Amino acid sequence: MKKKRPVRLQGKDLRPESLMMTYGYHPEWSEGALKCPIFQTSTFVFKSAEEGKKFFEFAWGLRKKSARAEPGLIYSRLNNPDLEVLEDRLTLWDEAEACVVFESGMAAISTTLLEFLRPGDTVLYSEPLYGGTDYLLKQVLTRFGIRPVGFRAESSLEEIEKILRHGGTSEKLGMIYVETPSNPTNAIVDIAACAEAARRHSTRKRRVLVAVDNTFLGPLWQQPLKHGADLVLYSATKYMGGHSDLIAGVCLGSSELIDRIKGLRSFLGTMAGPWTGWLLMRSLETLKLRMTCQMKNARYVADFLVDHPKVERVYYLGHLPAQDPQHRVYRKQCTAPGAMISIDIIGGESAAFKFLNNLKLFKLAVSLGGTESLAEHPSSMTHSELVPETRHRLGITDKMVRLSIGVEHPEDLIADLKQALDAV
Repeated sequence: MKKKRPVRLQGKDLRPESLMMTYGYHPEWSEGALKCPIFQTSTFVFKSAEEGKKFFEFAWGLRKKSARAEPGLIYSRLNNPDLEVLEDRLTLWDEAEACVVFESGMAAISTTLLEFLRPGDTVLYSEPLYGGTDYLLKQVLTRFGIRPVGFRAESSLEEIEKILRHGGTSEKLGMIYVETPSNPTNAIVDIAACAEAARRHSTRKRRVLVAVDNTFLGPLWQQPLKHGADLVLYSATKYMGGHSDLIAGVCLGSSELIDRIKGLRSFLGTMAGPWTGWLLMRSLETLKLRMTCQMKNARYVADFLVDHPKVERVYYLGHLPAQDPQHRVYRKQCTAPGAMISIDIIGGESAAFKFLNNLKLFKLAVSLGGTESLAEHPSSMTHSELVPETRHRLGITDKMVRLSIGVEHPEDLIADLKQALDAV
């Protein structure tokens, strides 16, 4: 594929929602096709043996990239036109230098952590995390001599530093891994504080990285790179895909860091395929429309739930009281509360199950960020692998239900929630 051209009108850069239609692709490249075709091929034909040699020299770092010469297409495990166009477009919302796309969110997370962590390293992580990430840190990376150390999402810089001193791990710190807002409690991590902690513990020989899972808010409502993060990760299955019909993951950051991750991706084989890339390009065209609608719907739903007598507590960023320290962090690094809500239902698991079993419009399923509204029970589903003591310590109790708000009419969503709560 040819190098992308910048798009400007009257001396100004176009906004991401406008560029999502065309950025990184031009119809003349593919017989005038308006949309980027699906390049369903495993390998690519070289024009000559000399060209093949040159392309491989770029691929293995034997020849430096230049403005005149770009890496060519070799094999879809290394690069594919659909992924190249997609990765260009994904950099726009987060204003990142580079992007790498994977076949799942966990593939993005695991490949990234494996690239930057070594035996003997400590990874400091926020709690709670998505269950799959928690398992990776505690059950998989520990097999390679990597030590996970947790801190509460709400922790201040001083509290983070205390944990590092107490554990005697500051000299071995390799990465601070953050999920904010956290799944499923919507607790916020101060990204800038984590970046400062990473800076303090970096040396000339070793740079401590900050990686942020931004899946819950997505690139519209939070942009971690602007607050000091080195890498931002997404389960693109969620809002970026947005139609519950694909699995994908994304990592963004500087070209230097992303090139390293791409190198390991090639050997682990965790890249996304051309169909996934094409579907994501389709979805990105409506990302702002969908996420804005979902965010507005969530406000109506949360306002209804907060006053319901059978709801003990609502976990929603838009309801954070001004005096809450979390509100200060939210105002600093987020532009909207998103569309994720968790609630505690009076009556424990039996009441929560009764509620879930009586929903009609909401679908009882895990995942989030799709056009349809979903409901699930974190304690027994997405976070069931956590030991009970950890779940309760983090507030993930049997009475909690997580809601992902979709694009349906808000009055219909509220009517469904009301009749399901009436059945409790």
